[in-house]
Amino acid sequence: MNIILLGPPGAGKGTQAAKLVEERNMIQLSTGDMLREAKTSGTEMGKKVAAIMDAGELVTDEIVIGLIREKLEGDKKGGFIFDGFPRTLPQADALADLLDEKGESLDVVIEMQVNDEVLVERILNRAAEAVAAGGEARADDNAESLKVRLMAYYKQTAPLIGYYYAKGQLTSVDGLGEIEAVKADIAKALA
Repeated sequence: MNIILLGPPGAGKGTQAAKLVEERNMIQLSTGDMLREAKTSGTEMGKKVAAIMDAGELVTDEIVIGLIREKLEGDKKGGFIFDGFPRTLPQADALADLLDEKGESLDVVIEMQVNDEVLVERILNRAAEAVAAGGEARADDNAESLKVRLMAYYKQTAPLIGYYYAKGQLTSVDGLGEIEAVKADIAKALA
């Protein structure tokens, strides 16, 4: 089974993807993780990714598609979870083409709905907790980057909700519920 988790930054996509990986042996393809990995790689591509991410902007489709293509060529296990991808309508079309090329299909798109004010609080708390635990907050977990990321989401990614709804692939869940309740709602969508 191949699925997409849609929702703004901090909606809990990564948390729920981790549960699906553990319980359904799925492979999480988090473009955020892949981009952060590229950012710290020191390569020329990594430097480009770093500059774009530090500005709170989205990387080019070509970069993201290339990263996804590499991951699809490995073991499929229980299917793929696209976490943070696609982010734009052209990426959605490119993903459909890529899945078709690989003999795969997209089974369901899960939109994790959240309230913006609660979302901002959640992300800023995540950053504070990371620092309090002796670690580091993600570089993009601050109020200014968050505003840029949310604006990018609403301008570029929110149209995907209508796109996948029209294809009959969209299911919405309350992303602000308790983790186990959200997990149960996602399980129903995958049944």
